[in-house]
Amino acid sequence: MTRAGAPDGTAALVESVLRGDARALARAMSLVENEAPDAEAILDGVYGRREPPPRVGVTGPPGAGKSTLVAEYALARRGEGIRLGVVAVDPTSPFTGGAILGDRVRMSELTTDPEAFIRSMATRGSLGGLAARTEELCELLGAWGSALTLIETVGVGQSELDVAEAADTTLVVLTPESGDAIQGLKAGLMEIADVFVVNKADHPGADQLEAALRSTLALRPEAPWKPPIVRTVAIERAGLAELHEAVLAHRAHISAPDRREARRREKARARLRTAVREGLLGTWWKRRGVERLVDVAAEEVLSGRVSPYRAARNLIERMTDHGEPRNDTGRKG
Repeated sequence: MTRAGAPDGTAALVESVLRGDARALARAMSLVENEAPDAEAILDGVYGRREPPPRVGVTGPPGAGKSTLVAEYALARRGEGIRLGVVAVDPTSPFTGGAILGDRVRMSELTTDPEAFIRSMATRGSLGGLAARTEELCELLGAWGSALTLIETVGVGQSELDVAEAADTTLVVLTPESGDAIQGLKAGLMEIADVFVVNKADHPGADQLEAALRSTLALRPEAPWKPPIVRTVAIERAGLAELHEAVLAHRAHISAPDRREARRREKARARLRTAVREGLLGTWWKRRGVERLVDVAAEEVLSGRVSPYRAARNLIERMTDHGEPRNDTGRKG
C-alpha cells in the first residue's frame, strides 16, 4: 500500500526501498540529497513504515581514528548477522564540491556486503560536522531495513554538536594526543557524549587522558546517566566488545518508559524546527527581488554605511508578512 498523492514512479521507488532493494535505496538517497522535486514525496512515503532503528553517532577531533572505529564496530555487528547502514560525512572537496569518499576506502570490507549499506556525504559547507540531509538519509536506511545506523562526522571540534540531535547514542572519540585539549573541548563537544572512547589506548598518555576525563566528569552536576569511558585500539579490534556493552547500556537507559516518550517528543520538535527553518529560508531566497536587495545591502556594507548585522536586519524588515521581499517604496517585488 503506497501513500496517496505520490507519483507512480515515486511510489514504486518507495516500495522498492521498503523491500530492501539497495539500488532503489541509492537512487532515493541521491534524489533526497540533491533536493529533487520528488524528494519530499519519497520521505513522506517511507516515514512511519518501519520502526526506526537505533542510531549511533561517532564524533571527535580529526585524527582520533573515528573511521577505523566505525568500520570495525560495523564489522563486529555484521558478525552478529544484523543489517546495518553507515552514513559517513566527508569533508567537501574544494574542487568538485563532492565527498572525498575516504570512508568508503577505509570500509572496503563492508562495501561488498549486501546486508550493509554505506553512504558517503559531502558537508557542502554545512556547519556542525553533519551534512544537511543526514537525518533524511538515516530515515531511508531505516525504511530499507537497517537494524542499526552509524553516523560518522567530519571531525571539526566543537561545531559538531548537531550530531547529538541526529543520534540516539553519541560516542565522543579522543586519543592520548587529545589530552591537552580537554579543557578547550569541554564547553561543547564534551557535553554531548553519552560514551567517551579513548582510542589508540596503546599510545603513551592514555592513562592521563582517562584521568582528565574523569576529573571533568566529576565536575558535572548529578545526572541520571554518567558517560562511561571505554578504551579501544580500533585498528586491532581491541575494546570493541566493551564499547558495544556501553552502547547497549545507554540504549537501555534511554528506553526506560519515563524517558523514551520525552526524548521522542524533543527529537520530533527538533526535526520540525530544522525543517521549518530550512523551508522558510529556502522559500524566501527564491522570491523575486531577493538577489537585488542583497546586492544593494552588500554595497552598503562595503561602503561602510552599515554593519553586516544591521544590513541583515534591514533585509528581514523589508519582508512582508507573507515573506515576499519589498522594494524601497514598500511594494512587493
